[in-house]
This record gives sequence, structure tokens and C-alpha cells, in this order.
Amino acid sequence: MRPEQARPIALDALLVGELTAIDERGTQSGIDKKPVAGALHLAITGFVGDNQGDLKRHGGIEKAVHHYPGDHYRLWRSEIGPAAVLDHPGAFGENLSTSGLTEDDVAVGDRFRLGRALLEVSQGRQPCWKLNKRFGLSDMARRVQQSGRTGWYYRVLEEGRVCVDDAFVIVERRCPTWTIRRLWHYLYVDTMNQDALREIANLDLLPTNWRDYAIKRLATRKVEDWRRRLEGQHEG
Repeated sequence: MRPEQARPIALDALLVGELTAIDERGTQSGIDKKPVAGALHLAITGFVGDNQGDLKRHGGIEKAVHHYPGDHYRLWRSEIGPAAVLDHPGAFGENLSTSGLTEDDVAVGDRFRLGRALLEVSQGRQPCWKLNKRFGLSDMARRVQQSGRTGWYYRVLEEGRVCVDDAFVIVERRCPTWTIRRLWHYLYVDTMNQDALREIANLDLLPTNWRDYAIKRLATRKVEDWRRRLEGQHEG
């Protein structure tokens, strides 16, 4: 997918979320995002009017916008059966929902123009236990991680007005060999591939914490424990 050959991608939905309780403890989350018909301002830290309950792990400059392919919804229905949250975009807490663009197509450093804003792909999504609560399945976060259907995040390089009718166009590919799918493969499947880990450790387009996973694995010869993130152990 070269920028000069790419077709504009139509947004299926542009979504933001208010804070609501996600569990019996009253843990606040912005995962329940709703479509917006009008224009929104996209700032460096995300859409004005969008909220995150845990700013340590969600949101911020490197996770300003979350994109989840609408293409995956059909697959999820076939795997987990009917789920009310899959009846409309926003099931995975995404800000952008599109068709025809997946983790196989998008790479770290890809830049997209959306309205007056310029976005750059920063990282894949690391699913957390809040998806378990969202779907009513104790292993939903783990299913998402194992499937590779994680979606991805953007950093915002240029702020601006965005609406759902705006064309979504790729304008630059800075590191096309490191697709979100390939990055997922070496983080969660072929987890101790030394050559790949060295590449990831030196991939400056990735946020520091993602490069640190590779650096630590190379140093310790061990993969980090995912249980707390996926199952919510010791959270809160």
C-alpha cells in the first residue's frame, strides 16, 4: 500500500466516551464509546469530549486515538456468538471504525490525514481486563491478544477539526515492514526471536515502553507476565 496508490478510506463511525463504572467496584472507564454525528476537535491527547478512566495505561500522547477495524466484528460474532456490544461500532472502545483496513495493512509510523488532523500509527493495542467486563467473558482480553485482532493507536502530529464524513487518507509510510500484525507476532507468538527483538528494541518509531519489552527479553531471556493486564489481578 503506497500512499500514491491508496484510496481514501471512509469512516464507519467516529466515537467518544463518557466515564462509566465497568465493574462491581465502580472502576471508571471510557470504553463505552458512542458515535458522534458532528465535528470534533482532535487535540494532541485525543478527541475533545473523549475520556479515559486510567490515564496511566490509557490515553495520552502515544495513545491519543484508538482505531479498531469493523471488519473483525463478523469474526467475533462467529467465535463468541451473539453479543449486544457487537451490534454497533464501539465494542472495543475504539475512536475510529473503518472497513477495509486491518493490522495486516497498517504499519508503525504510517501517517494518515483525517480532516485537518494528521495522525501517525504509534503502536498496537495491548488488550486489558476491561474487555472481559465489557463482553461478559472472563477471557475476552486474552482472546483478543491471541487473535491478533487488537486494533492500534495513533499519536497526533497536527491537531484539527475532524468529522465522520472526512476522507481518511494515508500520506506517508515511514516503516512499512513493521506492520501491526508483524509486531504482534513477535510480541505474543514468536516471543523470543532474538533478531526480531533487536529490531524492535531499535525501532525509534515505537514508544519507549514497547521497545523496553524487547530490551528486557533480550537481557533476561524471559517474557513478561501478562496475567495482571489480561485478568485484572491485583488491580485497584
